[in-house]
Amino acid sequence: MMARTLEVIVEQITHETAAIKSFKLVSADRSPLPRFSGGSHITTYLQTETGLIERHYSLTSDPDNTGYYRIAVRRNEDSNGGSIYWHDHVKEGDKISISYPKNYFPLSFQAKRHLFFAAGIGITPFLSMAKELKKKKAPFEIHYAAPSKELCAFYRHLSTFFSEETHFYFSKENKKMSTKLMENQPIGTHVYFCGPEAMIKGFADAAKVIGYSEKSIHFELFTPPKSGPMQPFRVKLNKSNKVIEVPEGKSLLDTLLQLHIDAPYSCKIGGCGSCQLHVLKGEIDHRDFFLTEMEKKESNVILTCVSRAKSGSLVLDL
Repeated sequence: MMARTLEVIVEQITHETAAIKSFKLVSADRSPLPRFSGGSHITTYLQTETGLIERHYSLTSDPDNTGYYRIAVRRNEDSNGGSIYWHDHVKEGDKISISYPKNYFPLSFQAKRHLFFAAGIGITPFLSMAKELKKKKAPFEIHYAAPSKELCAFYRHLSTFFSEETHFYFSKENKKMSTKLMENQPIGTHVYFCGPEAMIKGFADAAKVIGYSEKSIHFELFTPPKSGPMQPFRVKLNKSNKVIEVPEGKSLLDTLLQLHIDAPYSCKIGGCGSCQLHVLKGEIDHRDFFLTEMEKKESNVILTCVSRAKSGSLVLDL
């Protein structure tokens, strides 16, 4: 079930690097687009010959500029088709549907200082955050790892508009972005991570060791976390007494939607909590990064987009 959408036109496509393109999107009727907050993303809906492709992309444009949105897409040959379709088939002038902006990776306004750590395409959410903070004259730093200047998306943009705040680490120059950059920071500093899962885990674990509280550590993944085999399991829907089988390799959410069962969702990677359902019976294999460890122990809820039954079956309040 597609949420309420906006119709936009692809006005401009820019090659940011050999593998990354950015897309400037304007309203199809040229009316102002909704304002958004730094860190927001949109869901894009592409109708293809093989069906609907639904993907989420961070907004990289100025949150206050309602004239257009900009997203960036990295081509991934191992993807399920989303990035390849954007790169090979989407052209200037095409009309597409997008969601209204949503933000599951917002700036913390309790923070007195913001440290951003990005790797590769993980720079995208920080572009709108940086624009927002710059206007407010709030202190921040961007630490950005990439293979080289040529393969560094938005290098010129960052060097032009955020030259004092941005620090680059190019692996081809033997420069490494270190977790030690988080040490000896002022009280009230918050840290934000976006990039490959291994990078995020390494920096988040280091931040905890250094002494950052859980509330001052923020991160965003682009894909569901890898949490082991996706074994099949059974689910009983308590309100209808219907029993469904979740096959190996498939999520509970996708199984529910395929059976035309009205189940809530948004991000589909375990990061927003929108798909949360109550579990009346059974042991949950929590694989999300939305619930805290305490909530996972004490709450009988499951995020259907990524979590599963630990063994046997679950009974849902659905």
